[in-house]
Amino acid sequence: MRSALFRHVRPEQVREITLLIIIVLLLLFFATQIPNFLSGRTFTRVTTAIPVTVVLGVGLTLVVLTRNIDLSIGATVAVVSYGVGTLLANDPSMSPVIVIALSVAIGVGLGAINGVIVAYGGVPAIVATLGTMALFRSVLVTITDSRPVTTARLPDWIVDLNGIRLISLEDLDVRILPVIALAVVIVFQLLLRYASYGRRLFAIGSNPDAAHVAGLPMKRDVFVAFVLCGALAGLGGFMYMARFGNIDTQSAVGLELVVVAAVVVGGVNIFGGSGSMIGVMLGAILIVLVDQGLIRWAAISEFLRDALLGLLILLAVASDTVILERLRLIWARARRAEEESSREPAATAGGEQP
Repeated sequence: MRSALFRHVRPEQVREITLLIIIVLLLLFFATQIPNFLSGRTFTRVTTAIPVTVVLGVGLTLVVLTRNIDLSIGATVAVVSYGVGTLLANDPSMSPVIVIALSVAIGVGLGAINGVIVAYGGVPAIVATLGTMALFRSVLVTITDSRPVTTARLPDWIVDLNGIRLISLEDLDVRILPVIALAVVIVFQLLLRYASYGRRLFAIGSNPDAAHVAGLPMKRDVFVAFVLCGALAGLGGFMYMARFGNIDTQSAVGLELVVVAAVVVGGVNIFGGSGSMIGVMLGAILIVLVDQGLIRWAAISEFLRDALLGLLILLAVASDTVILERLRLIWARARRAEEESSREPAATAGGEQP
């Protein structure tokens, strides 16, 4: 029974199951405290609030799996949304495909800067990306002279993008941005699960020394992780612009804290080597659900919301250290016992004389 359980449920999936249970319990709790909380309107509010966080969280997860971190993702979102928004305001005839491609390309360029510094320069990621975060925002403020981009200056298609409904049932709406975020989650979850690059990221984060001895291209893989993180931050910048419209040089300040919280709460080990994109999406849903529920129930301030995010990060890291590490040891022992028991009958059969 126990070996069958550990064969089908990995330690990382325990966090996902736990998150699902917590989300259901939170829904039930807020439903008893807030009238009409379990409604299509709540679903629409939550799904509308998470796309940018989810897309950025997927990119950050690729970096965190390698025992690194990217604190410049919020600044990248600001640079992309402001820069591309300014171009759109000056030339509203730009094709949506070109706008999206340009957003991703800018993100790739900024991510490549981080990747070169960390992977090939050997600078600790937390130091490098903290520096580039300040650099990106300083350059943005200097070049733009702090002039905002307003919704009135943007073309109608970008203003209306966030409101496009793929499914509309009374007060329940399924909009296009959450669907894009879900597609990103699925694509990169498949990459982690089935692509050799994804497996190498787990190997690098689990044991860098063993990965080096095995001859894995660690520098290249870490560099690519930062580039992909930048590309998704560029896509997130486009989605941020579509959602908010009014962009200034202080846009997305503090967004990196929300994304880190979603990643860590979603079960991605901050020390690398384990995690999933589905967990990141569940972590983002949990954070937004708590945020929306507490605002409507107790009208908490923005400062208390930031404190709550910090508390969630601490609790998630503590649970990784204490609970999930023990589960991983138990799971590894169970797998070894299962492999040994499966080898014994084969050895016995091989030793029988005809």
